[in-house]
Amino acid sequence: MKKILIILSVLIIAACGFRPMYSGDDTDIYVAPISGINGIELRNALWARFGGQRDENAKYHLVVKLNNPVTQYKAIEQTGDATWQEVSLSASYTLTSDGVEIASGYDSAAESYTFVRYLVASNASYNNAVQNTINVLAEKIGARTIAETYQHSMSGTDK
Repeated sequence: MKKILIILSVLIIAACGFRPMYSGDDTDIYVAPISGINGIELRNALWARFGGQRDENAKYHLVVKLNNPVTQYKAIEQTGDATWQEVSLSASYTLTSDGVEIASGYDSAAESYTFVRYLVASNASYNNAVQNTINVLAEKIGARTIAETYQHSMSGTDK
């Protein structure tokens, strides 16, 4: 019975003209190199969101400028030792199609992490927080980029 309802739902959705955003050439996005080790990670995360790496002949070009991570203390003990820190990353980006800017924006993401006396544990905690922040930032930029390319491709078919 569940299978019949699922099939029926898919047929109804298809009949109304619904088209998922993650389909077709709207994910044909070239991500320009982003400087720094965090830039490489962000570019890889964006490629994963867009369905893989594209070359410079892609329909859309995304240029991202990633700022250096900023850390700040979030919790300090009475002794003055920090126990929690927050790392934040921000990026500005521009999306173009055939050399014409169709969208631009600025996004940021942050995550707290444990800051302990042991150097190896602190570094691991920091690195995990940075990686998680990069993934959140890639999700934000990726979602906006996909929405903009979808809107751009739909407006091109209407005219």
